[in-house]
Amino acid sequence: MGTLIEDIKTQSDWIVKAFATDGLKLDYTIHSFLEIDKFFSKNAKNGKALRGGRLTQNLGPILFSIGSYVGETIIKTLPNSIWITDDNDPSGEITATVQLPDGSKIWPMERIIKRFKNGSEDSVYVYGHQFTKDFTNEPFDQIYWEIDKEENDSPKNPWWKVW
Repeated sequence: MGTLIEDIKTQSDWIVKAFATDGLKLDYTIHSFLEIDKFFSKNAKNGKALRGGRLTQNLGPILFSIGSYVGETIIKTLPNSIWITDDNDPSGEITATVQLPDGSKIWPMERIIKRFKNGSEDSVYVYGHQFTKDFTNEPFDQIYWEIDKEENDSPKNPWWKVW
């Protein structure tokens, strides 16, 4: 493999093609983060890959690829944003950072891991929209609540099983 930056760019492009096979369109816009939330709603629950879903094999590389796409999209959306990586760091694939134009930093791969583990409370769309809304002036897409609703409508433990 090449440098971490090269791997990020390669895997970002790969995940676009992989999502397309499921009819999910990633086009390097913040709006496309809705597709990532849909993907997670279909393929993961409570930090576990759903049986028969896309995350049952190669979980780490897939999460890295999605995180790469998120970082690349934010960089394309916010000019003067850059990746900060360390090829010598054994955790570099997880700790790769995007520095925003104002100097603040975000960790896309860590966010994707949180989305997998915690579900919609760590939404990718909300995350991306929050960082870019002042630059893009895009309104929050209310379709997000339908994705979240679908995930939250799943059966919960009955109240008597809590005791």
